[in-house]
Amino acid sequence: MITLLRDTVTHALMITGFVFVMMLVIEYLNVLTQGVWQRGLRGSRWRQYLLASFLGATPGCLGAFAVVSLFSHGVVSLGAVVAAMIATSGDESFVMLTMVPGTAGLIFLILLLVGLVAGFLTDVLVGNRAARWATASHELDLHEEETCECFPRGHIWEQWRDCSLARGTLTLALTLFIFGLFTGHLGPPVWNWVKATLLLTSALGLFIVATVPDHFLETHLWEHVAKAHVPRVFLWTFGALLLMHVLVDYLHLTGWMHENQLILLFTACVVGLVPESGPHLVFLTLYVQGAVPFSVLLASSIVQDGHGMLPLLADSRWDFLRIKAINFFVGLLVGLTGFLIGW
Repeated sequence: MITLLRDTVTHALMITGFVFVMMLVIEYLNVLTQGVWQRGLRGSRWRQYLLASFLGATPGCLGAFAVVSLFSHGVVSLGAVVAAMIATSGDESFVMLTMVPGTAGLIFLILLLVGLVAGFLTDVLVGNRAARWATASHELDLHEEETCECFPRGHIWEQWRDCSLARGTLTLALTLFIFGLFTGHLGPPVWNWVKATLLLTSALGLFIVATVPDHFLETHLWEHVAKAHVPRVFLWTFGALLLMHVLVDYLHLTGWMHENQLILLFTACVVGLVPESGPHLVFLTLYVQGAVPFSVLLASSIVQDGHGMLPLLADSRWDFLRIKAINFFVGLLVGLTGFLIGW
């Protein structure tokens, strides 16, 4: 049991470390470009569907938040939000890229295409008749009133001379993560493209933490990424991995799962209704172990949207419920179709 807990913690740390680094990089790029990708959503309906699906398919919740924000201001349609929420997998996207990179790419492509179709059909059938705009603002925190210089040339040494607790903590965490990769305590036991990718992205994350100004680091990297996301990602990942080992290795429920895959598919869709990053990982880990088929993982990925819908829940519960119901129907339909064709 001790060995199981140690291996589970190690695996969860490796996954969480990669998720953390990728969040740092995306947050950095978002502020560096001052959200220029959001302005592309202000266009024709098909342009909205395409860009909303693309933003949703981008790992993390930032793209989904941007689409919800523009919907709240009446800029994009209900169908665009449906497209984004079907295409997104929230923070779990990073975990899928770590555990099943090949399958993750295929799922992202399918989600993008399904999101396009579902978004268009939503507006044709219900969007134009029942649009309801919320009034509160949930724009991404881009600080447009000030220029955020992500690489303050000439001031980097000054920042380190008065090093903040946040910068020191993040630097130490990334350094230990890189050390773990080099020594073989984290990541694959042999050097391959997965381990090389982990090392390169971690080095990039360390560069970002070491060079960004204090305001950027405190507001975006520490408050938004490290404190808000990382603990939740680790706990859900650890819990999902541990549950998978208990179900498969101790309770020996693999046979039951193979015989009741339709029940698991429906359960995955129901769990996907929860506006939370994490529950989806249970079905991801079961898929990795071969306990559930690809169709279950796909259905779960379609219905769940990480934290992307939380701002809309605060604005309009009716729109939240409508979009969740549409995504549940689409996920169940696509999942059943995949199951019947042998996925």
